[in-house]
Amino acid sequence: MYLRILGSAAGGGFPQWNCACVNCGGMRNGLIAASPRTQESVGLSADDGNWFLINASPDIRAQIESFGPLHPRQSRSTPIQAIFLTNGDLDHCLGLLSLRENHRLVLYATDSVRRGFTEGNVLYRTLQRFTEQVTWRTLKLDVEEPVLHADGRPSGLTVTAVAVPGKLPIHLEGLVSSSEADVNVGLRFRQSTNGGVLAYFPAVGRITSSVLNALEGAGCVMFDGTFWSSDELSAPGFLAKSAEDLAHCSVGGSAGSLSVLSKIAAPRRVFIHINNTNPMLREDSHERKCVEAAGWEVAWDGMEIRL
Repeated sequence: MYLRILGSAAGGGFPQWNCACVNCGGMRNGLIAASPRTQESVGLSADDGNWFLINASPDIRAQIESFGPLHPRQSRSTPIQAIFLTNGDLDHCLGLLSLRENHRLVLYATDSVRRGFTEGNVLYRTLQRFTEQVTWRTLKLDVEEPVLHADGRPSGLTVTAVAVPGKLPIHLEGLVSSSEADVNVGLRFRQSTNGGVLAYFPAVGRITSSVLNALEGAGCVMFDGTFWSSDELSAPGFLAKSAEDLAHCSVGGSAGSLSVLSKIAAPRRVFIHINNTNPMLREDSHERKCVEAAGWEVAWDGMEIRL
């Protein structure tokens, strides 16, 4: 299994267009040791030839162009077989509307994520230019299913969707029920030939026993690294909400993911979906040193992993 991180930042990217925090201002002015990041998306391949994307960020066109194996190989083609959506947040699905150029798309998502993107969304019509331009394949909770190429051939991968504490996307709040278990999922991919396992959990509101079980035995864990602390946005007055209010468990602190997941034994443990305010973006920060001392890595655009 071959992984390529196309984008590693949370919504807004890094630096964020309307932010002059220590990180964003420092990045623009060359005052901190850090690298710019686009919004979270990962490429996954079982054979180095056919690719699956996890989440379609608003930066998807630039991300595809940044990585040669995702380029078309003949007139009007793509090696991208399907796209997985972990939730309906705009930083995970808005990129779909940029893939409107009369090409068939295959999307894996839960029923609630599909409905949130399609129902009442007039912009979705841009992906309905011809019959069956988009094929939706349903992710069922806690069921291991084969991952298929666009034409239905087996890919050599399986996927299991795991319900994760989360919340509705902002644009759906107050419009639809928030009680459904499948509004936010983590994905566990397994390669049949060598047993390699990727546990991909980019948005985790709370670490449950189901989440811990899904991480167990993985060769690579990619986990929610959005915020370092619960008050990361509220303390400087950016937003009067905690990390938990936004359905993200913080990385630092005695109850943070770095501590709670200390017994996870995956050879590769990577924080992804990192907000522009997170101090672990700075390569010489105390927080980055804590992460690395614990055996974790901070994702960066272009990072590659083989399992």
